[in-house]
Amino acid sequence: MSIASLTASELAFIDDTLLKYGDDHSVLNMSELDGFCTALVSGPAQVDISEWFPAIWGGQTPQWETPEECHQFIDLCIKHLNALASQLATAPNSFSARFDQTEHNGQPLTLAEEWCFGYVRAVAVSNWPQLPEGLALQLQKITDCAEQDNFELPVDLDVVLHRQRVAAIEPAAQALHDYWANLR
Repeated sequence: MSIASLTASELAFIDDTLLKYGDDHSVLNMSELDGFCTALVSGPAQVDISEWFPAIWGGQTPQWETPEECHQFIDLCIKHLNALASQLATAPNSFSARFDQTEHNGQPLTLAEEWCFGYVRAVAVSNWPQLPEGLALQLQKITDCAEQDNFELPVDLDVVLHRQRVAAIEPAAQALHDYWANLR
């Protein structure tokens, strides 16, 4: 049985909330939160909300306008975590990271950097131990992308290489999930 994904209005609420309360040290958008949540549900052990929730905000919990706003945000994050966990465990072929989309030289281009930033943030929060060499290479595909700064795409961007790197991220995330799931 799969768990329902977030609706468009729920995604908009999360994006608006991240923008409203976020800063340079926090998760800034749904793409980054999706990567963060993917790593949380993929790691070696469950991470308590007391650890992952402050990490979304760079270690500082926002001053919420209302308790209901905070509760709604937490509920939606948990719904998203549960949907990702279910999807990765029971329907891995349907796993699709929420990458950003842009245009470069008149052509559509997928950007995975924000998603990868979130993934790497959650790996740190989850305190992943050292991985075997082959899986360390899978994680490296994600961390390499998180180190790129493609907010200002260079005119001479190697689009073919960029697309190859982005295409390797979802299979890497799935391999890492499967590895830890088999050890839990």
